[in-house]
Amino acid sequence: MTFPITRRDALKGAGTILMAGAIGPRIASAEGALEPVAPESVGFAADLPSRFAALQDSGRLLNVHGVVAFRRGRMMFERYMAGTDEMWGRPLGTVDFKADTLHDMRSVTKGVVGLLYGIALGQQRVPAPDQPLLAQFPEYSELAKDVGKAQLTIAHALTMTLGLDWNEDDPLHHSDEVLMDNAPDRYRFVLERPMLGPPGKGYRYNGGATTLLGRLIERGTGADPPAFAKTALFDPLGIGATEWAKGPDGVASAASGLRLTPRDLARVGQMIVAGGKWDNRTIVPADWLEASFRPAAVVDDNRRYGYHWYTGELALPGKTGSYGTKWIGAFGLGGQRLFVFPELEFVLAVTAGNYATEDQWRPPIAILREVFLASLAD
Repeated sequence: MTFPITRRDALKGAGTILMAGAIGPRIASAEGALEPVAPESVGFAADLPSRFAALQDSGRLLNVHGVVAFRRGRMMFERYMAGTDEMWGRPLGTVDFKADTLHDMRSVTKGVVGLLYGIALGQQRVPAPDQPLLAQFPEYSELAKDVGKAQLTIAHALTMTLGLDWNEDDPLHHSDEVLMDNAPDRYRFVLERPMLGPPGKGYRYNGGATTLLGRLIERGTGADPPAFAKTALFDPLGIGATEWAKGPDGVASAASGLRLTPRDLARVGQMIVAGGKWDNRTIVPADWLEASFRPAAVVDDNRRYGYHWYTGELALPGKTGSYGTKWIGAFGLGGQRLFVFPELEFVLAVTAGNYATEDQWRPPIAILREVFLASLAD
């Protein structure tokens, strides 16, 4: 696996396809979920904490801030470390992270917005993915004169296959998302971008797509993404304090503004493992999760993209040879990671402050591979 320093923040070298049918073996429960259990009680080797300590002592976890893991619905690992951090680009200095310390999620926010759209769709408050995109923005009706843009659907936004000219590949020097946040009208900024080709023909990472989805959620529900997330997702999951960064126009960033604790990020993953349920209550419709994790766009040789979530497959060693285990992922700049392995009933949340380093992908992958996957006993 490798991770380029791009706003794509994407998992590389992680295999092929995740089938959503593997989701839903257990119903997540708030009661007892955060009471820590020993790794060996949920199918990991007893030396897992020692593996983590050795990795930390090796100096390979520089500026990792938090690690929380769930297996079979129980929290079986939790660590917090001090490190330098920032809040949406504003330096915070050295922070002594604790269980209740909020952290930038950056582009993990996109995965959350994808879930919010599914919740709103289940309530029949937003248009279906196959509906025309520009029809939802009648104030920009003149843009529909462009034949290519007239073909855009909401699904193209969900799968980042809009075909628009958009560049976030080098966020330290240029980012269309930053330009969008500072534009007089962020939605027009996105929709006015030139077409590079027909929609649906290629994946191109685009925070503007998430911004449009956030606007549709707000129009349909009467609440902006932070407010709708609180009532429709966070409160039902027992998630406590959150923050959501806003642009100069006062609009919350649907693409990268969310701040959560690692524990609460892991709760989102556990809800996914449980097929969208928490405490016997459906939070996200199961059919939306199935659609979200069905590969709809090819990112590269190893990664696929669904409705604002990455999917793939990792090879693990077995007694009779290697076998594949399927993953779902949401990834954010700096080393923010949510890994969900439905078949293993395993969730890993990692936060870090390596926003400007080219190898920011290395610590989360080392934690995943060398600590957790290497310690799987059953």
